[in-house]
Amino acid sequence: MPSVLDTPIEFLKGVGPQRGELLRKDLSIGTYGELLQHFPFRYVDRSVFHCVREINEELTQVQLRGVIGPLKMLGEKQGRRLAVQFTDATGSIELVWFKGIRWLQTSLKPGQEYVVFGKPTVFNGRFNLAHPELELAATWDQGLDVALQPVYSTTEKLTARGLTSRAIWKLQKALLPTVMGQLPETLSRELLDLVGGVGREEAFRQVHAPQDRTKLDAAVRRLKFEELFFIQLQLLKQKLLLQQSLRGNVFTQVGEHFNRFYHHHLPFELTGAQKRVVKEIRKDMGTGRQMNRLVQGDVGSGKTVVSLLSMLIALDNGFQAALMAPTEILAQQHFHSISRMLEGMPVVLRLLTGSTRTAERRSILTALQAGEVHIIVGTHALLEDRVQFQRLGLVVIDEQHRFGVAQRARLWAKSEIPPHVLVMTATPIPRTLAMTLYGDLDSSVIDELPPGRKPIRTVHRFDSARNAVFGFMEEEMAKGRQVYVVYPLIEESEKSDLKDLNDGFESMVRRFPLPKYAVSIVHGRMDQATKDYEMARFKKGETNILVATTVIEVGVDVPNASVMVIENAERFGLSQLHQLRGRVGRGAEQSFCILMTGEKLGNDARARIETMVRTNDGFEIAETDLRLRGPGDLMGTQQSGLPQLHIADLVEDSALLQQARQAAMRLLDTDPGLAEPRHAPIARALHEQLKGQAVWGRIS
Repeated sequence: MPSVLDTPIEFLKGVGPQRGELLRKDLSIGTYGELLQHFPFRYVDRSVFHCVREINEELTQVQLRGVIGPLKMLGEKQGRRLAVQFTDATGSIELVWFKGIRWLQTSLKPGQEYVVFGKPTVFNGRFNLAHPELELAATWDQGLDVALQPVYSTTEKLTARGLTSRAIWKLQKALLPTVMGQLPETLSRELLDLVGGVGREEAFRQVHAPQDRTKLDAAVRRLKFEELFFIQLQLLKQKLLLQQSLRGNVFTQVGEHFNRFYHHHLPFELTGAQKRVVKEIRKDMGTGRQMNRLVQGDVGSGKTVVSLLSMLIALDNGFQAALMAPTEILAQQHFHSISRMLEGMPVVLRLLTGSTRTAERRSILTALQAGEVHIIVGTHALLEDRVQFQRLGLVVIDEQHRFGVAQRARLWAKSEIPPHVLVMTATPIPRTLAMTLYGDLDSSVIDELPPGRKPIRTVHRFDSARNAVFGFMEEEMAKGRQVYVVYPLIEESEKSDLKDLNDGFESMVRRFPLPKYAVSIVHGRMDQATKDYEMARFKKGETNILVATTVIEVGVDVPNASVMVIENAERFGLSQLHQLRGRVGRGAEQSFCILMTGEKLGNDARARIETMVRTNDGFEIAETDLRLRGPGDLMGTQQSGLPQLHIADLVEDSALLQQARQAAMRLLDTDPGLAEPRHAPIARALHEQLKGQAVWGRIS
């Protein structure tokens, strides 16, 4: 049965076809339900009035009541503006608009009394109000039913057509009577009591037309909890479904491949954390249910060895394994490091990327389908339909957030019985994000570094200290060490003052000339052969300095490199800075990361630099990054599978998220099918939310 919430927005009084189209394009509001979930981002106390004489520099916003004079057009072209003199009993102030002028000229009524609300600014030594909100005083008196006025996000285009924040609030007030009585409850009595007893309809009413701060806070909490609860319920229900119904291959054998490698080829003693995670993986793969496990480990924590041991268990049970990486450099790095570790063992390992030659590709595909290739390492090339396995038992996905969900699902479909899935990431994920992105996966953390690794020393240097930095690089190279110098751009941009890669390469060559020093350069626009050649020279120690873009962020392992210099470090995100820093410190020697910046730093940039200098803890860095950048920016909204949040915030509402997840877990423990009558509202709401959704949880 159609819901009133599905009604197209243009049918709401005050909208119409033209405004409806604008709301769709600019705010993605196309139905009554979408307007109802367009929540205010703050509230303003509109019960307080000032007079013109009281305006001073300390007032950030003022509300006035008085009469407007004649409309005047001032200035020309870009400086063209509409000005109106506003007067009350204590004085007058100019109101000015630079946009939406045509609409204002037809709607404002000189000589009438208005209520004006805006931010005072000073121009030519006098206060004015630029782009204030206006409403006829008579209309204001009739319509003011709340002291706390919601403030809604809008756009310049909408504002120019009269759809200001206050206009959107009027639409909400027109909508509320239409939908009240038709918003079914979504929470059980038990959950309502948990979040303060506010019903769903009352929550929407208070959020859009609050009576007081106490009722508003209770309503916001209820709606935030509801949003987070259903996200967690979907994830946990999906996880339960996988555990109960999705069978997996049973890996009972830990045999020749695993034991031979563990006792004779393991390059170093496993840390306690690595041993714990391997045990968790072994247990998962022996249950008869498909494994879906996320392994988080900071840079250099030894995830590759853990994944290799897991793949060898698959081999011991007669299955093949695949490792998929997001870039060719990372895939090649995995291939070469695993090849070194497996040297002398009867394991056939092949590499398949987009640049694999046709004849070699044909040979690999034939051998893979015949079961002659035991482990295949590759990029997106593994997703192609012609890549077929004889018996795929384990899929390892590295840096999983870089793959689209549909892409991963294609790899899933290459086996009749779904392969076990091991997801790895060297990008530490804050707890709130992990619960939301990977809430349907079991999770493991490798929280120890291999023995002998020394913490990287990180320092911040301004451009004025460049000569001292060059001197330090020289000292390290005199010890036989190598240096990375990373730039954010390839070529100089007219719009940016960033140090560009080509200019940096030339300055390095001048400062560190042949024959005493050799400098390599690597960036994403190079063809693969040239890139491989330059990287090979650096790995062999034939060049002392590698000048590069962030193409080396992941996948480059040169233990002899002890210095990472990051130019324009203020322009990088925290997670990226941490990944780049992780390219050094991979040997036994002390390593260093030098963050170069200009003299002027914004608050966020300064916070990022200070965090990097203070700590090497990837999880602390990720938490700070989440606070500074927000979840969408941090993970990449398009690729992350991050659900759209209308009112909750993963940073501010982390405690509420934890409460919602625990509530969802308790519910599914007692009533996994949501069949009990008391849970009927939850079951109905979940069914509505799942309608039309693609089920990707099996691979993510």
